[in-house]
Amino acid sequence: MKQKWWQTAVIYQIYPRSFQDSNGDGIGDLRGIINRLDYLQELGITAIWLSPVYQSPNDDNGYDISDYQAIMPEFGTMEDMDELIEQAGQRDIKIIMDLVVNHTSDEHKWFIESRKSKDNPYRDYYIWRDPLNNDVPNSLRSAFSGSAWEYDAESNQYYLHLFSKKQPDLNWENEKVRQEVWDMMNFWLEKGVGGFRMDVIDLVGKIPDLGVTGNGPKLHDYLQEMNRETFGKYDVLTVGETWGATPEIAKLYSDPKRNELSMVFQFEHIGLDQQEGKEKWDLKPLDVNELKQVLSKWQVSLGNEGWNSLFWNNHDCPRIVSRWGNDSAYRVESAKMFAILLHLMKGTPYIYQGEEIGMTNYPVTDINEVQDIESINMYHERFESGYKHEEIIESINAKGRDNSRTPMQWDDSEQAGFTSGIPWLHVNPNHREVNVTASLADPNSIFYCYKQLIQLRKANPILVWGDYELVDTPAHVFMYLRHYQGQTWAIVANFGPEKATLNMPNFGQSQNIIISNYGRESVDFANLLLNPYEAFAVEV
Repeated sequence: MKQKWWQTAVIYQIYPRSFQDSNGDGIGDLRGIINRLDYLQELGITAIWLSPVYQSPNDDNGYDISDYQAIMPEFGTMEDMDELIEQAGQRDIKIIMDLVVNHTSDEHKWFIESRKSKDNPYRDYYIWRDPLNNDVPNSLRSAFSGSAWEYDAESNQYYLHLFSKKQPDLNWENEKVRQEVWDMMNFWLEKGVGGFRMDVIDLVGKIPDLGVTGNGPKLHDYLQEMNRETFGKYDVLTVGETWGATPEIAKLYSDPKRNELSMVFQFEHIGLDQQEGKEKWDLKPLDVNELKQVLSKWQVSLGNEGWNSLFWNNHDCPRIVSRWGNDSAYRVESAKMFAILLHLMKGTPYIYQGEEIGMTNYPVTDINEVQDIESINMYHERFESGYKHEEIIESINAKGRDNSRTPMQWDDSEQAGFTSGIPWLHVNPNHREVNVTASLADPNSIFYCYKQLIQLRKANPILVWGDYELVDTPAHVFMYLRHYQGQTWAIVANFGPEKATLNMPNFGQSQNIIISNYGRESVDFANLLLNPYEAFAVEV
């Protein structure tokens, strides 16, 4: 595998609406991000993945795009965007755009035209079908509840939307659609962006008439064409969001010989706390052994034919410290434990804004407090089918997307330093204690643990290239080794609030502690007592 800059990189995801407001309207914006670049430079990250900032009516917080080559006025102007790319570049930080090309907004000019008549030149940019027995064409469902087909009375046809009905799916079988996408991608590449995160890219090969949505037969042809026509000519990072990927499928995307993407996001570990065969809202406790097996499988099975992306959090997932850690008594320890466990694995780590200071979920008691369209639709659907209010709210508090979208906590002032106005989404009351200012002032904060992990990855080829080996340990202890050129590091994490003992004399003793969330100075593997949520790395 030829070495690429993104293999030693650490990526930081910004959800612009919630990061920093610069003009007091309660909504984060591009100037706010520019004003915080020094903070990100201090953390040490290589690139920012920017959630969508394109023109959008905001039905799904910017993932419904009405113009790919314009900026949403709430976020600023194209001049602001150009300045962000330039200012970030001066700090050796690349900007990775969020590419949403499975669907557009229904307010995109292509769809407005497509809707006008069956013989409009844009009709075939989208997926239209006749009714079947005066009803929907088939049983495909939207990810946001209900049928994936929306009736258009004017033409007596249905259009496909795998997400909101304001997000009609593009018809990738139409060559003109693909050419429009390539032109748009090249527009951004010429501006100097560092690559693309590709939203639900595994859906663009869909064959709706057969009920096939993910991993359709033409998917990889399209991605190879995309590579040839756009980013293949540039040294950029491309990462696909692929909810249904197995390691074998992931290799199809990310084997360098195939000329598709740099890497994919796989979500197998993210589904481990949902009941088998049910929806994400149907909760079950995490089995740590299952987590070990899944993460280890992905570490080992890609070999040199693919590349891992490593993450716990993003704008669609709840905060990991609240989800599988302990966001009260052991917030700092468990947040550092998750960081150490993940960042010392093989692959490119992603940090979601606020993760580096240990931001937590923000529970609600009523659906009126919720902004997220997915949670709201699910609430009403389940309530009507007989679920209890308390039960549905419990699911939303565990898995709802607002958890990760509360405003970034910069300081202990009234709106956490996010805005001088009324924030678009409630600020978590714990910002009085959990904030950037407090983190920077405390040498033992979660922030400095992340900073150290980023520096370790840049300085140690073992973290980038080393082999991975899972060690057999008691259930709640996660231990793995990294091997490279005669060197071995052991990473140990106690995944729980109880103390744990480890008795593995063959690993000996070591004073060479690389990082530790409890300030440990030595390890004796023959008689090791681990603190709650303790994690460390040591050379053995």
